[in-house]
Amino acid sequence: MKKVAIGIVIGMGLLSGNVLAAGDAAAGQAKAAVCAACHGADGIALIPGYPNLKGQNEQYLISSLNAYKNKERNGGNAAVMQPQAAMLSDQDIANLAAYYASLK
Repeated sequence: MKKVAIGIVIGMGLLSGNVLAAGDAAAGQAKAAVCAACHGADGIALIPGYPNLKGQNEQYLISSLNAYKNKERNGGNAAVMQPQAAMLSDQDIANLAAYYASLK
C-alpha cells in the first residue's frame, strides 16, 4: 500500500510540473522575432539547410532546444543554435515550442 501511495504522489508531482511548464503560444510568438531571421516569420526557413519550425511537434522542439542549450547537440547548426538556446529560460523554450507547434 505504501508503494502505491508513493507512486501516486510522484505521479501527481510530475503532472503538476508539466502544468507549470506549459507553453504560452502568444508569449512564444513575441519571443520568436530572433528565430525569424533564420527560420522565417511564419516558421518556414529562409535559409536552405535550416529546419522549418512551423507545425513541429512541441515536445521535439523542447528537447531540441534543451539539447542545444546543454551543448548535447553538436551537429550542423550547433555553432549558431547553442548560443541562442543558452539565452532562453525553460519557460521561453516551452513558449517557443507551443508557438511553433500551433502553426498549421
